[in-house]
Amino acid sequence: MNRHLISAADLSRDDALLILDTAEELAQLAERPIRKLPTLRGRTVVNLFYEDSTRTRISFEAAAKRLSADVINFSAKGSSVAKGESLKDTALTLEAMGADAVVIRHQASGAPHRLAGWVRGSVVNAGDGTHEHPTQALLDAFTMRRRLGRVDGLRVAIVGDVLHSRVARSNVLLLRTLGADVTLVAPPTLLPVAVSAWPCDVSYDLSAVLPKTDVVMMLRVQAERMNAAYFPTVREYSRRYGLDAARMAMLPDHSIVMHPGPMNRGVEIAAEVADSARSTIVEQVANGVSVRMAVLYLLLGGADLGGADLGGAGLGNAGTGARQADAGKADAGEADAGRTDAGRTDAGREGAGWLSNEAAEVAR
Repeated sequence: MNRHLISAADLSRDDALLILDTAEELAQLAERPIRKLPTLRGRTVVNLFYEDSTRTRISFEAAAKRLSADVINFSAKGSSVAKGESLKDTALTLEAMGADAVVIRHQASGAPHRLAGWVRGSVVNAGDGTHEHPTQALLDAFTMRRRLGRVDGLRVAIVGDVLHSRVARSNVLLLRTLGADVTLVAPPTLLPVAVSAWPCDVSYDLSAVLPKTDVVMMLRVQAERMNAAYFPTVREYSRRYGLDAARMAMLPDHSIVMHPGPMNRGVEIAAEVADSARSTIVEQVANGVSVRMAVLYLLLGGADLGGADLGGAGLGNAGTGARQADAGKADAGEADAGRTDAGRTDAGREGAGWLSNEAAEVAR
């Protein structure tokens, strides 16, 4: 993988599958009494958020802490940014404090790209303006694969405010890379001018698209980014492009409904749809932690594309080690040896078996 994750376009098919496979293994932690691994112990992750966020910020924080990284949360409000400090000076300050990775959300498109040129650590784009949000696209693909068993060949409809949506851009790029067929559905005023150059189809008729869709992803109308009247009224928009129970009935039986959040219930999605069995909205939040753990591990843990031994064996051994520790099968001498071996392996980041001893240590 690359040193940074700025855009979904930076990911090859192998890169994306590596992240999804790693996330699948790390998701097993959620089922354990101790949901933590010391893989990034001693590393520092900074969450640099210039925009309001709930899901993404907390998800990255939880992901880093479950990997035992030290986390610094930075909010523009109440910081020196309010006094006029530039992004570059803030970045250099964090660099001086030893940040190994910076997770940035910024209102300006391109800010993560600029930041990557100023710091030596890894930069993860957590959303920049109306540009991209690659980890959201990864967790969406992960959710599709978990629910439907695959991403390749799926027919995905992305509906709503595409013009202002960084989620839509990242999903189009990533899902196309993974072999899905994507259709954007929106009024002409909420589609980008150059959308014809995107690797997807475009439709203005939601009802015509739904019967042949495996996944429908609803997007929030981002009124805070709008400086003009893009549609006559909210009521008319909801009637033409909202997903209610009647429209959900048009979907094939196996289809799922997604939303990156936050939702405007009663506008782009009806409450009965958001709370239905087809909805994956809560699952997406849970899957976001696993996917972001995978991203941080692969960026900071040092797995190369062809040699990611993290796979099932590594985490399988971690689970075995934890169970042995719980059962009292490992004595103190073995634990000391395990810690020594884990230290050597962590320094070289070679092999996958090191996770077993580390997980056993945490379980104790």
